[in-house]
Amino acid sequence: MTSFGDLLGPQPTLLPGDEDAESDLLNHVDPKQVAADHPTASIAWAYLAEAALAEGETITAYAYARTGYHRGLDQLRRNGWKGFGPVPYSHEQNRGFLRCVAALSQAAKGIGESDEHARCLDLLEDCDPRAAEALGVE
Repeated sequence: MTSFGDLLGPQPTLLPGDEDAESDLLNHVDPKQVAADHPTASIAWAYLAEAALAEGETITAYAYARTGYHRGLDQLRRNGWKGFGPVPYSHEQNRGFLRCVAALSQAAKGIGESDEHARCLDLLEDCDPRAAEALGVE
């Protein structure tokens, strides 16, 4: 785990976000339409995954969360992340990715995929030790 206070560790990765997707979601545009219009925006996939979890649609939530997770990984890598290091929850634009990881964790747990559940929790911990608690996952 990389500590935010480790001066020798990598700098935190701060994603630029997707202003259009974020604005659409805040203006109550259907998240399915937002995901279709902005397929690289993890935040749209997070909305879809969380809604599916709330409706008991675990497999659908898993698929949405996995899509947003992979889109977020692509964006993190484009912004200098090397597969480790801080991705602070406090940075609003990082939350789409982190919410997808949390939703993937919950969906994996829901289908009995305990290894994936544990990997997601570990990733949240590595990205930001406060993220899992802030997102309500365990």
